Amino acid sequence: MLEVVTMKEIDAIFAVTDALGVHREMLVIPLGPASPGRVRKLPSGKFEITVDAERPIEEWVQELPRLIAAARDR
Repeated sequence: MLEVVTMKEIDAIFAVTDALGVHREMLVIPLGPASPGRVRKLPSGKFEITVDAERPIEEWVQELPRLIAAARDR
């Protein structure tokens, strides 16, 4: 179980968001993971991406494009 988000997880997130064209300044990545991981759009328009504490980051980031798209639509 992941206890602290490190550069490994942040780099994996950036690989996905960079490919989607989401600017890094539009991201808020808490250093404390949660279960389940989630993406929500903040009132500022930024995306808060909370890493999943239970699943390997390589598996979880495969869902990230869908989670970001769902947050955009809200």
